[in-house]
Amino acid sequence: MNRHEFLRSLHRVYRPRNYLEIGVNDGRSLALSRVPSVAVDPAFRVVTDISCDVHLVRATSDDFFARKDPLLHLRNGRNPFRALARRDPLNLLGADPKLELSFIDGMHLFEYALRDFMNVERHSRWTSVIVLDDMLPRDVDEAARDRHTKFWTGDVYKVAQVLRRYRPDLLVVEVDTEPTGVVAVFGADPDNTVLKDAYDTIVEEYVVPDPQNVPDEVLVRKNAVRPEALLGAGFWPALARARNLRRSRSAFAPLRRSIEAVTV
Repeated sequence: MNRHEFLRSLHRVYRPRNYLEIGVNDGRSLALSRVPSVAVDPAFRVVTDISCDVHLVRATSDDFFARKDPLLHLRNGRNPFRALARRDPLNLLGADPKLELSFIDGMHLFEYALRDFMNVERHSRWTSVIVLDDMLPRDVDEAARDRHTKFWTGDVYKVAQVLRRYRPDLLVVEVDTEPTGVVAVFGADPDNTVLKDAYDTIVEEYVVPDPQNVPDEVLVRKNAVRPEALLGAGFWPALARARNLRRSRSAFAPLRRSIEAVTV
């Protein structure tokens, strides 16, 4: 299963009500969305029909998130859930929804991808799903910071290492998609500042010259789950229900165990 097939199925099983994409390129992954979306890329060249209400932003992701209200479109756009929220006395749907599904496929350098994750997490909830692309390079050449191969992941695989080390509260799941793997992150906490506080220290340690020292378990995808196994797991309806009902973070613990069961 390639990344687009994985994303298509993820939209189907999780049924997000909004979508963010960093790194649009030709629009093939954006074309999978059917919900209000925001897509960010400084040089996008969309050649695919888009079937969603989308705000295309020609900017770097850093500049986009530096805006006063970067997700204004999701609050004021043609969002079908906005009208429902106005009639919802408990505000279960929310007039100002947080990001529900995000796909990070921007600059293939560790420090950029880490900042993208940090910025996306600030606008997410624990029920959100954050997917990072190109996380499982197949050899050291693909993982180089200085691109010299057709398929190129750069050193963004290190983001998973940092999240596991600094943010054990998150659940980081490597997924064996073709050609260069993805990582799905569950349990986002927008109030957590650990990565922000340690960012300079992290970059100083992890940004090193080529060749990169890619762990063997990454190269052979030792810990990666089959995409079909993750997508077919039974936790998705419960995760979507917790999202829709705005359940508190305490509900993450049992769901985490259900997700972890797929990874063993």
